[in-house]
Amino acid sequence: MAMTNMVSLGARHRQVVQVAVAISGLLCILGLASRNFTVVPALAQLPAPTVILRANASHPGRQMPETLFGLFFEEINHAGSGGLWAELVQNRGFEAGGANTPSIFDPWYKVGTEAQVIIGTDRSSPFDRNPVALKVEVLCDDDHKGLNFCPKGGVGAANPGFWGMNILAGSKYRVEFWLRSTYSFNLSIAFTSRDGKVLAREYLSVDADANGGWSKQSVVLKAKSTDHYARLSLTSSTKGVFWLDQVSAMPTDTFKGHGFRKELAMMLSDLKPGFLRFPGGCYVEGTRLTNAFRWRDSVGPYENRPGHYGDVWNYWSDDGFGYYEGLQLAEDLGAAPIWVFNNGISHWESVPTEAIGPWVQDVLDGIEFARGPANSTWGAVRAKMGHPEPFRLHHVAIGNEDCWKPFYRGNYMEFYKAIKLMYPDIQMISNCDGSSVPLDHPADYYDFHVYTDPNNLFAMRHQFDFTSRSGPKAFVSEYAVTVNSGHGNLVAALAEGAFLIGIELNSDAVHMASYAPLFVNDNDRRYALT
Repeated sequence: MAMTNMVSLGARHRQVVQVAVAISGLLCILGLASRNFTVVPALAQLPAPTVILRANASHPGRQMPETLFGLFFEEINHAGSGGLWAELVQNRGFEAGGANTPSIFDPWYKVGTEAQVIIGTDRSSPFDRNPVALKVEVLCDDDHKGLNFCPKGGVGAANPGFWGMNILAGSKYRVEFWLRSTYSFNLSIAFTSRDGKVLAREYLSVDADANGGWSKQSVVLKAKSTDHYARLSLTSSTKGVFWLDQVSAMPTDTFKGHGFRKELAMMLSDLKPGFLRFPGGCYVEGTRLTNAFRWRDSVGPYENRPGHYGDVWNYWSDDGFGYYEGLQLAEDLGAAPIWVFNNGISHWESVPTEAIGPWVQDVLDGIEFARGPANSTWGAVRAKMGHPEPFRLHHVAIGNEDCWKPFYRGNYMEFYKAIKLMYPDIQMISNCDGSSVPLDHPADYYDFHVYTDPNNLFAMRHQFDFTSRSGPKAFVSEYAVTVNSGHGNLVAALAEGAFLIGIELNSDAVHMASYAPLFVNDNDRRYALT
């Protein structure tokens, strides 16, 4: 490829830049850009053409909104749990198996034989909202006087995390847990490799508590070796019974110290996003309302967050990455937070408008949590979590993909009126598409989602060409090629690029756009990602 730059200066404020570019096979590329993405073989035989590109800087184009391109985070594909959120322990509170005990406590498992140790859940936890704890009964001993002596390293319980813990040599990890015991013993806290090699270990001397009280313990482990599939084990070699609850392990070095995996959060930061839409998505709705994400259950100390089963994407979340963390991440990225809340509608259920009042109040409380002064009811909760200053929440989305579901419009108006009354500056986003037909209700933005094949998305580069420039602006909060693209290919990328060019050309009608989904764990590809 040969390139020459030719610059000529004319009248004041007028600058014409001509770039002559010789591109071999240009017409083949143009063939790829046709609707059917076909390449015309005969064109490849033609001589390489010379193309002149002229840019007239005296006639600048439209100023695009600073929020035009941003991010959409949803707890899907283990994007948060086992992904962006740096917690290494899966099912840290033993609650994933349900409140009735004994319960399944996967992925925790026993270290030792049945003759050496018994583990199981009971309801002895000190936390009312998380009643389940793990009981560990050590049957062996370390004095070697009897026949049942403990193996080297002791016996107890271990957690493999999310398909293995990525433990790196030289890195430090803070392990915290709650412990109860009526006898004195030494507890080993260790990261071990798949073949049993000790990567890091500390011992905790536990004193007997005649009252059987709970206490919070914390140790820092520094790894001397690397293993990408490590486990955390808590073991003892002294006969007796102890209990564990709310076991956590996180790297000490996280993104801005706020609990996000540094290497992943840096990738997001490098994109310089204009906004962060969170926490969903269908995750917000739930298949059933009982399994929908509830903001107030995801704030405060981690030990008191009950967690929930996300029944749309079918896995448990401890809700360590909650509402507060979403607001904090947006702030850390320099992005405007966009909170998507449940409007009383799940995939299968809808709360009638006449009964939506408590849901409206719940959202008003959520906004107070984000924006209220530190001496307000919910602002005080935020301040106690470490953020006395209000977050800059100025956008909310009333539901997700609910436009044609029963009671949506009635519910929408109840939320809209209540929020506008108390927070007139907040911009509200409707689930109904206004790109071709005007909305029949007030809104500042309307949501537009598209998941399709390459041909169709390429054609949709003209989707907003004739959209009204007055009234609500478009928020293309979810778009992607998800059909005929495998795990991603050039054709899909070209189609998505063409669609984005169309959005840029229509940025007076479209003010925000974000790809979905943001992350995928290869061990859990619940939704296609190109």
